[in-house]
Amino acid sequence: MSIQHDPAIRGFASDNYSGVHPEVLAAIAEANGGHQIAYGEDAYTERLQEVFRSHFGDGVEAYPVFNGTGANVTALQSMLPRWGAVIAASTAHINVDEGGAPERIGGFKILAVPTDDGKLTPELVDREAWGWGDEHRAQPLVVSITQSTELGTLYTVDEIRALADHAHERGMRLHLDGARISNAAAALDLPLRAFTSDAGVDVLSFGGTKNGAMLGEAIVVLDPEASTGLTYSRKFNMQLSSKMRFVSAQLIALLDGDLWLRNAKHANAMAQRLRGSIEAGIADGSISGVTFTQPTQSNGVFAALPDGIADSLRESFRFYDWDAARREVRWMCGFDTEESDVDAFVAELARLTTA
Repeated sequence: MSIQHDPAIRGFASDNYSGVHPEVLAAIAEANGGHQIAYGEDAYTERLQEVFRSHFGDGVEAYPVFNGTGANVTALQSMLPRWGAVIAASTAHINVDEGGAPERIGGFKILAVPTDDGKLTPELVDREAWGWGDEHRAQPLVVSITQSTELGTLYTVDEIRALADHAHERGMRLHLDGARISNAAAALDLPLRAFTSDAGVDVLSFGGTKNGAMLGEAIVVLDPEASTGLTYSRKFNMQLSSKMRFVSAQLIALLDGDLWLRNAKHANAMAQRLRGSIEAGIADGSISGVTFTQPTQSNGVFAALPDGIADSLRESFRFYDWDAARREVRWMCGFDTEESDVDAFVAELARLTTA
């Protein structure tokens, strides 16, 4: 089959746009050949349990799944009774970007709280943490946070610990959507367990796709008391892979070594280069009218552009509007973003804003 795209073209729309890291592709090939027991009873999925325990602690259980939405829906469903509700930031992926799957497929209510930076605090949680015992209200029993957030911001260890303590004191559990958890660990310069299992997170969705995998995420149960029925719900949510060894092999390739960290550090560094170059252009007058709307703490840059600039810039580089009413855009960097990509993007931005 001939190549259907230009592999030299890279944009800033999403870290999902990237290809597969060569080491992950090699791991898939190495796992091929011969027969392995289907549906997770294979040597690779067994090894994956050891790898996750090396990062998150003894006793954790990992359930490989196909994608992030499946991980979030199935994880949260396992944490809740049918009358349960999840408190989340209004910008959370489970609230905005999963097509209603958490409520329609998961069968639970999302109680969304507006935030300026994508982060919850105990005080913000309390806006919806009420009504226990009221038969007219969905019962708030889980708090869900994203690390790094949908706005590219980060929770500190202390902030997550405070949320975990606050939730647990009120009989709730804490879920963490870790679609970009590797970028968060790289930015914080901390091991994965420092802001998850050690900070009181009960269940997390671990993301691999945005960090170099072809496909593959995992539900990681840190506290077995917080989750029930995953063996069954993974299947009826259509997230049980028959050839699971190929999902597990990808996650092993990322995590059984430092590939996950190398990839994340590079993506974060490219975002810092992008922001720093634009800031330098603003300072020397070669870029005009651009402002930043969020701190750049991981691999995303959020900015507001002058009227009409976004569409002109998209003629050369693909990216998404975040809030079109405010002319706010999002630029994402991935493990395969190159310095030349950033430099070409900034040069075009400079040309357009000073033309």
